[in-house]
Amino acid sequence: MKSILHAILLIFALSTIHHHVHAQKDSVRFSNGDLIVGEIKTMDKGVLTMKTDYSDKDFLIEWKEVAWVKTQSHFLIMLKEGYQYYSTLVSENDSIVKAINNENKFTTFKIQSIVYLNSYDDGFKDRFSAAIDIGIDLAKTNQMRKLTSSFQMGYKTNKWSSDILFNTLQSVQDDTDPIQRSDGSANFRYVLPKNWYCITTLSILSNTEQKIDMRYNMQQGFGHFFTRTNSAFWGGKIGVNRNMEKYSNEPEGKNSWESYLGTELNLYDVGDLSLSVGVISYFGLTEKGRFRTDANINFKYDLPLDFYVKIGTSMNFDNQPSEGSSKYDYVFQTGFGWEW
Repeated sequence: MKSILHAILLIFALSTIHHHVHAQKDSVRFSNGDLIVGEIKTMDKGVLTMKTDYSDKDFLIEWKEVAWVKTQSHFLIMLKEGYQYYSTLVSENDSIVKAINNENKFTTFKIQSIVYLNSYDDGFKDRFSAAIDIGIDLAKTNQMRKLTSSFQMGYKTNKWSSDILFNTLQSVQDDTDPIQRSDGSANFRYVLPKNWYCITTLSILSNTEQKIDMRYNMQQGFGHFFTRTNSAFWGGKIGVNRNMEKYSNEPEGKNSWESYLGTELNLYDVGDLSLSVGVISYFGLTEKGRFRTDANINFKYDLPLDFYVKIGTSMNFDNQPSEGSSKYDYVFQTGFGWEW
């Protein structure tokens, strides 16, 4: 029995030592000369996430403060010019870094040209992200009560990413009909060279203002980042959409094909504030002359402990809505949330 216990303790000790040595494998030096050793997990939107044995939480480091880096693990590396590499990183000096692949071939570039890093060793929880927020508005006038909520989660790998988003609004007040609005989307993106990607999107919308019981959209297209840096990205997408609609005031629904053109701007290096703007327009192919637009603007301010406050607005326009309904609908949301 003693021998078995000794063997178990020895295995545990060796495992602990191995984990310690394995975790302390990447080195980062800042522009002020400070050095940190640990495990680089990812870098995205200008923020480097690094794990160490002496901290119970991961370090979040602004990439613009990084001058020198050396890694033992391999990463998917994306540059703002659109190039991609699967390599380790070794800095030659405080501005130039070398990417070395499995065949010992290397490429050099400026360290601040890197806009994305993702380790091959990351597990599910390191590639997964989620956020949820809730907003409540109460007013004595007309006994107004409004509840808004938003949920999103995403998952990234070296070649593809996916995300799910869902928003709801319910408003009740005296002398008016209840207002309800729900929208959601699921996106799948596959990374292509030179800042291109192909994208598939499934989306839904339910809207009492425009008498939409349910609208289903199935989109297929291509996207491109016009600019992608550690402080912002701006991109566009184009493709075709299958639109299926059911209205509360019409017995028969509509099915049509559309082309679409969209753009998205995201600013995330403004202190703790981030801004995202998205616009997508649909042009009728089988319904000639029909034109629709969806737009949204969101401000988010980060708080301690991964909490945040958010202010946003969404707008829908349809030049051929169902009979008796409005061409426009918009919603203004405030919320308090938490992200992982």
